[in-house]
Amino acid sequence: MARTRDRARLRTPAAVASAAALLAVTGCGAADMTKQASPFAAPADIRTVTLSVQSWVGAQANVAVAQKILEDELGYRVDLVQTDEVPAWDALSQGRVDAILEDWGHPDQEQLYVKDKKTIVPGGDLGVTGHIGWYVPKYWADEHPDVTDWKNLDRYADELRTAESGDKGQLMDGSPSYVTNDKALVKNLDLDYKVVFAGSEAAQITQMQQFAKEKKPFLSYWYQPQWLFNEVPMVEVKLPEYSDACAAKDPADIDCAYPTTPLQKYLNADFSKRGGDAAAFLKKFRWSEKDQNEVSELIASERLSPDEAAGRWIEEHPQTWKRWLRG
Repeated sequence: MARTRDRARLRTPAAVASAAALLAVTGCGAADMTKQASPFAAPADIRTVTLSVQSWVGAQANVAVAQKILEDELGYRVDLVQTDEVPAWDALSQGRVDAILEDWGHPDQEQLYVKDKKTIVPGGDLGVTGHIGWYVPKYWADEHPDVTDWKNLDRYADELRTAESGDKGQLMDGSPSYVTNDKALVKNLDLDYKVVFAGSEAAQITQMQQFAKEKKPFLSYWYQPQWLFNEVPMVEVKLPEYSDACAAKDPADIDCAYPTTPLQKYLNADFSKRGGDAAAFLKKFRWSEKDQNEVSELIASERLSPDEAAGRWIEEHPQTWKRWLRG
């Protein structure tokens, strides 16, 4: 997930088997929909919505709930396309997808597509505030409180060495497709660490769970909201204070903390005008961090399918989602 200055987490039910086939071929974040014809050809009498799905589980939770309500309550067919973050904006601009439900801030794309070309329009606040940072497990921070200040990290680099990081401490990141500041921060803060990619959010979670099971220390790029905090309590490492001036630097020169970001939805401009009930519903879709984490944990920890997880949440929270359907 690009959760930064230019920001920078699937399974699908049988009803969208064609989408599932595409995801199986492309893999996590591999599809660049700007260079492909639309993979879906809906019959003329079928109302269809195509949603962009990002690779982290919080984004999957948003889409799962929106998909189920669109299908079960509004009678749409919903197709899912998994893309990396920046290509998702290109696809949205070209109408290859109709909506992005969780964006962490891409100012360059906002300028190009929202302000200049006007092919994308804001879809409203998701209701969730996102924050990225570096985290250590609470059990380790309790033993070494000074580790939560970046200035003291080098004191613990030896304890955080791994086979992948060599003679440096390991700073664990998730997917290489996420746009992060971590390599720049390690260099510009002159830290004795190496960024090591787990490969995906799921792989990163597995590693942190294993470290926690063995009560081993770790330092990881991580973010809120995220259900894993319920299972593995973590404490954020204080980095140099964020500022807009710092964020405006060349990405290679970033030397401050990540911002706190109200997460946003975006719609294709034509879909926003002509998307009828679907567009109106997606604009009203707004829930809490608690709601998102509840669905995310069902998917990632309890291993429910996104459809099953969404169905359970929908059954238990009618007072929330029925508001999204009112005219």
